[in-house]
Amino acid sequence: MEARDAIAGALVSSDGEEHTSHKTAAPKTEQTQTKTRMEKIFGFKKEDLTSWHSLVTLLNRPTDPASLGIFRCLFGLLMAIDVTQERGLSHLDYKYLDGAPVCRFPLFNFLQPLPLDWMYLLYVVLFLGSLGIMLGFCYRLSCLMFISTYWYIFFLDKTTWNNHSYLYGLIGFQLMLMDANRYWSIDGLRRPSIRNAHVPLWNYTLLRTQIFIVYFIAGIKKLDADWVEGYSMSYLAHHWLFDPFKVILPVELVSLLVVHGGGLFLDLTAGYLLFFDLTRPYAICFVSYFHCMNSQLFSIGMFSYTMLATSPLFCYPDWPRRFFDHFPSFLKRVLPFTSMEPQPSTSCVYQNEQTSSSEQRQTPTVPRAPKLKLKHKLRAIFAILYIAEQFFLPYSHFITQGYNNWTNGLYGYSWDMMVHSRSHQHVKITYKDGKTGDIGYLNPGVFTQSRRWKDHGDMLKQYATCLNHLLPRYNISDPEIYFDIWVSINERFQQRIFDPRVDIVKAEWSPFRPNPWLMPLLVDLSPWRTKFQEIEGSLDNQTEIVFIADFPGLHLENFVSEDLGNTSIHVLQGNVNVEVVEENKNYTVKPGEQIKVPAGAYHKVYTVSEDPSCYMYIYVNTTEAALQENFTKLFELQERVRNGTETEPLPPELQPLAAVDDDSGAEVNATDPVVRLFLKRQRRMKEVKKRREAGVLERLERFAVKKYYTLRRGFLMTAIAMRNLAVGLPPLEQLTREVEFANMKGPQAEAATDERLKDEVGHGEL
Repeated sequence: MEARDAIAGALVSSDGEEHTSHKTAAPKTEQTQTKTRMEKIFGFKKEDLTSWHSLVTLLNRPTDPASLGIFRCLFGLLMAIDVTQERGLSHLDYKYLDGAPVCRFPLFNFLQPLPLDWMYLLYVVLFLGSLGIMLGFCYRLSCLMFISTYWYIFFLDKTTWNNHSYLYGLIGFQLMLMDANRYWSIDGLRRPSIRNAHVPLWNYTLLRTQIFIVYFIAGIKKLDADWVEGYSMSYLAHHWLFDPFKVILPVELVSLLVVHGGGLFLDLTAGYLLFFDLTRPYAICFVSYFHCMNSQLFSIGMFSYTMLATSPLFCYPDWPRRFFDHFPSFLKRVLPFTSMEPQPSTSCVYQNEQTSSSEQRQTPTVPRAPKLKLKHKLRAIFAILYIAEQFFLPYSHFITQGYNNWTNGLYGYSWDMMVHSRSHQHVKITYKDGKTGDIGYLNPGVFTQSRRWKDHGDMLKQYATCLNHLLPRYNISDPEIYFDIWVSINERFQQRIFDPRVDIVKAEWSPFRPNPWLMPLLVDLSPWRTKFQEIEGSLDNQTEIVFIADFPGLHLENFVSEDLGNTSIHVLQGNVNVEVVEENKNYTVKPGEQIKVPAGAYHKVYTVSEDPSCYMYIYVNTTEAALQENFTKLFELQERVRNGTETEPLPPELQPLAAVDDDSGAEVNATDPVVRLFLKRQRRMKEVKKRREAGVLERLERFAVKKYYTLRRGFLMTAIAMRNLAVGLPPLEQLTREVEFANMKGPQAEAATDERLKDEVGHGEL
């Protein structure tokens, strides 16, 4: 096994030590022959960790800059693309509405977005910083432009936070402190002194450790019982990507073994498998397949591609030289360097060599301890502290306890990825006029474009404060705001997450202590999930069920739509009183008993037992059931018309069934609303089938057209904003025409089609 460089914990791979600036063959051969087994495997000797001096020397060891330079280029490219995608340049005017009454959720309440045109300028700075990183041009300045604007945007909106966006900011911060412009950069062309120069080993150590943490800590978090038992992401098994596994396994085992078991195994082992020479090729194939699947399963922007770009960091640092050396010679002028001799750099610590003048040719050089400068020591201290901080943050929830008590604070910094899935059954916002006492209700999500406030105590507090400021505009004085939000986490009972009796406007919230109005997760009821599956499996396809758990002293007020026939409440645990509001009657229901509730009316379910109550609603959507029955009849009739077995003439309202051409996407007028809905559904299913059966070229064309119009709008709107800042606003008519031109869609209106398809099928093709 070749020599490897690493820091304690074996988180660093090879440095290509054979490619140092020293050209004396004899000493190099002697060094290779005397290397210990530990040095061959991990790249350092035990003595390198026995003193502070030797550890600093190890972290600043000269290393080939090639792999780091290629990663810098790829990261900058992906971040430039990300500006228009997940960062939202293409829809910036919808996100930051100038002058509109909008509730926002920044990390710090004093953070506010700039005026819209200035926000576009901010994104221009972010984009130019990304390009500068990619090209290695004015490298430090480009990194500063990128991270300053990136972190501002990141802190400006907590509702868009996720682990991979956090990772981008961390990598940008690390690159700013590294010497990643030493290879294949414009700075290298402008400054020969840094061109193809060594970089210190800690540059690789930091990035490799960061990626190791992303994988490994994510795996540790997946040791949660919900993930191991297959409840976190069970819906993924129904995605078409897992169809090959469903040929040999039932859906339940695909979810348990492939989705959950495979994800856990990969995260726990990927960092280690990428490190060792023997397992690295298999690991790269494994994680590449994993990230390619994720790019189709989730709308996560550039994350999958960024993680693909990090895998080569675990290879030998000189791999780009060997790779590009196989290209034709006429391309060498534009390709990265293939020379195997990086030049020395003042950022590194070299092993000094000392010989006597009289025996210079006869005696081999004798190494002596190198002289360490202050900058070398400071960089080593930074690397160690940064790594320690990154291992600490995922387990720092005991510091921040006020976010919610289901997934405690600092969630966005914990690599706790995809461990929790939530579904919301009931959201009610009640306001009370502080002067008149009048009570009213708000549409959930009013004055905001986000839905994540429903799950986090800090965002709920910000939302209530914002509503308190906005409602007086609508003649509601000193409003009190109450939230009744029901959530199911990982297929548990639907339960309250916030106390509906507390006025959140006046409620205290602190990130550093638990808050009493955050309701606890009823983990003692988790074993009921097995029973849920048995009950759901015993019902027919038209019957639906909702499982509810509530706290003593609270009640659920619910309205049963007229579409829901034969609705009944079955008590599983605890005692409840059911009040039918219109009848002004109360009924006591005990475990094992049930009661029917009328449709088109309100009722209240009070928990009167000392322990939480558990009950379930069982109902049939009669309107939907009747519609499906009509669809079946219309389909059978249509088939008889097409094959000529229908002998009786069709009535006028059914004649559009015979006029539909299978290969035509034209609209067909139908007077009967059921027929019209049936034909509309058929067209949607044809679109689904067409997309599923599309060839590779057609899929690529569809993808390219969609991305083109996304990029086009982003850059056109940016140009309009820059013009506005430079010369002022044009007449309203001109501005309207310019925005309409920027809003021009593709011929197939892809965005709208995607949404329709997602509504029609169980999952969307992402």
